[in-house]
Amino acid sequence: MRRVYLDHSATTPVDPAVVSAMTPYFNEIFGNPSSVHQFGREAKVAIEEARGKIADFINAEPSEIIFTSGGTESDNFAILGVALAGFKRGKNHIITSKIEHHAVLDVCIYLQKNGFDVTFLEVGSDGIVDPDDVRKSITSRTCLVTVMHVNNEIGTIQPIQEIGKIAQEYNIPFHTDAVQSLGKIEVDVKNLNVDLLSASAHKIYGPKGVGFLYVRKGIYIEKFHHGGSQEAGRRAGTEAVPLIVGFGKAVEICAERMKYDYEHVSMLKERMVKGIYESGFDEFLILNSPLDKTIPHILNFSVNSSKIEVDADALIYGFDLRGVAVSNGSACTSGSLKPSHVILALGRDEKTALATVRFSFGRGNTVDDVDYAVEVFAEIVRSFVEKVALK
Repeated sequence: MRRVYLDHSATTPVDPAVVSAMTPYFNEIFGNPSSVHQFGREAKVAIEEARGKIADFINAEPSEIIFTSGGTESDNFAILGVALAGFKRGKNHIITSKIEHHAVLDVCIYLQKNGFDVTFLEVGSDGIVDPDDVRKSITSRTCLVTVMHVNNEIGTIQPIQEIGKIAQEYNIPFHTDAVQSLGKIEVDVKNLNVDLLSASAHKIYGPKGVGFLYVRKGIYIEKFHHGGSQEAGRRAGTEAVPLIVGFGKAVEICAERMKYDYEHVSMLKERMVKGIYESGFDEFLILNSPLDKTIPHILNFSVNSSKIEVDADALIYGFDLRGVAVSNGSACTSGSLKPSHVILALGRDEKTALATVRFSFGRGNTVDDVDYAVEVFAEIVRSFVEKVALK
């Protein structure tokens, strides 16, 4: 059976060059980077080289990069760290949006249960946060604004630069989750006006289990890992040297080929949209990814439940049974019977939100992959339409 992977927003295959870069650090250069002997020094040098590559890529200083276990930890670290620091100064209000990744939403809900006020901003039907809503929500107790750069389900690019300017006006720390934007579009922390930024390696053809948190110099953040002086005393624990080296290599590759990758997936997305609209079943579909406001790597459709009855499980499994890997939302909530909070925030009803498909393209995808996925999608929708006709 043919196999087509269109779920790159969930994770990506590790680039062979990344694997090669990591390999020596498992069994040759295996020293503890905190050790003073040669084995340890070699490992420490490798970490700092990777830190420098990442800092250069996002226009930061190496000292502003803290390595973590991934995007979820980075989001938790940023939000909890800034919130606790703010709480000590009598500030207990956070502003975020209703379409954030659960790594942000769930932390905010946790803080809400523990003495914080949280404003969850609405988005427009296009999935975009209005910066004016951020401004209107700021109070004297606001200690953090956190709005993602690119949405992981529908691909919308948020007006981060403008939101960052507003936060700067009020001297409020601004955090963005850039897990879905790093390596796909430009991420320049100075241009974006961000104080904290989260990212992960496995979304950009790097290894799972490593990420980073950018913390602008001058921003105070409480630490939560104790028991060691690693990461300049901000995150205790022996560093995962092979993974960090792999992250650095993945970023290096992105720097070299990001423009080409962008053009490649743009072509694939345009072809898929055209194919779907020419399939004859587009009248039963709702496009959740505004083409002029999203990255080309993500395309999201819902089957319109007001026109045909849809079995949400049959929709996703229908792709899987035909060898096509897609998602109905965030990989971190896969298996959930709940409708996507992102699609609901766009104003869709629950049945339509459940009947959602996210296609996410990558370097290795081809025109044939896209054409086959379109055929499969049309076949699945046709089966739903025929069931309605038989009733």
